[in-house]
Amino acid sequence: MTQHTTSLPHRKLGTQGLEVASIGLGTMGMTMAYGASDERSAVATIRRAHELGVTLFDTAELYGWGTGSNEQLLGRALKDVRDEVVLATKFGFDLSDPQRIGSALDSRPEHIREVTENSLRHLGTDHIDVLYQHRVDPDVPIEDVAGTVGELIAEGKVRYFGLSEAGPDVIRRAHAVHPVSVLQTEYSVFERAIEAEVLPVVRELGIGFVPYSPLGRGFLTGAVKPAAEYPADDMRSVDLRWQPGNYEKNLTAVHELTALAESKGIAVTQLALAWLLAQGDDIVPIPGTRSPDRLAENVAAAHVSLTAQDLARIQEILPHGSAGARYPDHVMPTW
Repeated sequence: MTQHTTSLPHRKLGTQGLEVASIGLGTMGMTMAYGASDERSAVATIRRAHELGVTLFDTAELYGWGTGSNEQLLGRALKDVRDEVVLATKFGFDLSDPQRIGSALDSRPEHIREVTENSLRHLGTDHIDVLYQHRVDPDVPIEDVAGTVGELIAEGKVRYFGLSEAGPDVIRRAHAVHPVSVLQTEYSVFERAIEAEVLPVVRELGIGFVPYSPLGRGFLTGAVKPAAEYPADDMRSVDLRWQPGNYEKNLTAVHELTALAESKGIAVTQLALAWLLAQGDDIVPIPGTRSPDRLAENVAAAHVSLTAQDLARIQEILPHGSAGARYPDHVMPTW
C-alpha cells in the first residue's frame, strides 16, 4: 500500500454511501482534446494524485476515441492500489464512425452492456465504481438506461449510477427507476448555468455533484493565448471563450481573480477550486492536468478557506460566468 503524503478531507456524493476525497482527477486531457501528451508524465500525475490523497479518478470510453486508451492508461497507473480508489467511467456515444465521434449517441441497453464489458477489461478491474451516462440519448428512454445500469449494479459489475449533462426532468425520471448517486456537469466561476434549475433538483433528491472543467478548460490557470494560436487538435482553438472579444473580457476577469488570489497568498486556480468547494459539501470537482506539480497545487486547494468577502468579490468579478458559451450551438448539451 502506498503511503499518502498528505490527507484530504472527504465528502459524500449522494445518499447511497459513495465517499471520496474532496478533489478528484479528470483524465480526459491525457489522451485527447488538449494536444499531444506524454504517457509517462500522465502515469506519474495519476500516481502522484493517489499519493496526495485523491481517490476519485474520472475517465470515459470517449476519451480514447473508441480505442480504450484512456481507461487503459488509468487502469495501468492504479493497478497496485485499485482497492483504494474510486474509478468512474462513462458510456453513451456511438464511436463506430470516426466522422461522428463525439456527436453520435447510443445508450441502447445492449450497447451499455457492451461498453461496460469493454471498460472493465480496459481498466483491468472486476467492477466500475461509478458508471455515468455521458450524454442523454433522446432516442432511448432514460428509464431504460437507469434500468440497465441498475441491473449491472445488481450483478456486481457497477457500484453507483451517474448521469452527465442531464436536466431536471431526466434526473427525476432516472432517479425514480434507480437511485442516481452523482451528476457530472461543467461548473466553475466561468460556467454557472446549473445553479438555477439543476443544483436544486440534485440537492432535493440527495445526489452528489461532480463539476468537470472546474478551471474553465484551463483559462483560469492564466496560461492562455488567443484561439488562433492553438493547434487544430486542441479544443481551445474553437472554444468560444477563447475567440476575439470574449478572450479579452475573460482575460481581464482572470487578472482580477489573480489579484484576489495573490492577496490571499494562493494561486488563482486554488481560488477557483476553493470557490467550487464553498458552494456546498456535496460538490467534488475533478480538475484535469498532465503535470504532477500542477496537480499538487490543485489538491492543496482543498485546504483553502474563503471568507464571505472573498466570495462576494468573486461574484462581483464574474456575476454570470464567462464571456462566450462553453460549446458551439451544434454540440451544446440540451436539458
